[in-house]
Amino acid sequence: MTDMQYHTLSILVENNSGVLTRVAALFARRGYNIDSLAVGMTEDPDVSRMTIVVHGDDAVIEQVIKQLYKLIEVIKVVDLSKEEYVDRELALIKVATTSETRAEILQIVEIFRAKVIDVGSNTMVIEITGGSEKISAIEKLLRPFGIKELARTGKVGLLRGSKDTAK
Repeated sequence: MTDMQYHTLSILVENNSGVLTRVAALFARRGYNIDSLAVGMTEDPDVSRMTIVVHGDDAVIEQVIKQLYKLIEVIKVVDLSKEEYVDRELALIKVATTSETRAEILQIVEIFRAKVIDVGSNTMVIEITGGSEKISAIEKLLRPFGIKELARTGKVGLLRGSKDTAK
């Protein structure tokens, strides 16, 4: 029996309205929660890339991939988890600041190679990109200062090297 694990699927689809709904509905019908979802145009304006992270065993993911290919707008599906790949996530974190805590927060931002993109009288908005673990780590360190708002994108990923997920 195979173990449940996270799979990062890169799905190239025709850039048409309703495709996201049909793909999400496929996962919902099978009873699988999407842990992360990011969608955007590719180098070809007629094609979008969906990066979906889902938890399941290999057999179930294989069935999901077969079902995805039955959707007319799906061009290609690659389970990045089966290959060498790079991935990133973006987060914007609005943290409470005071004159006493500002320097300590800036030090954390510098250590994580993040950026301060907005400063208010009692808040600071921080932008950070990296792997999920990096985002979670800075979030944990900033939480004691008081996170006012947090927005995380879904994971995006590409195969390493000369391999690609293109048509």
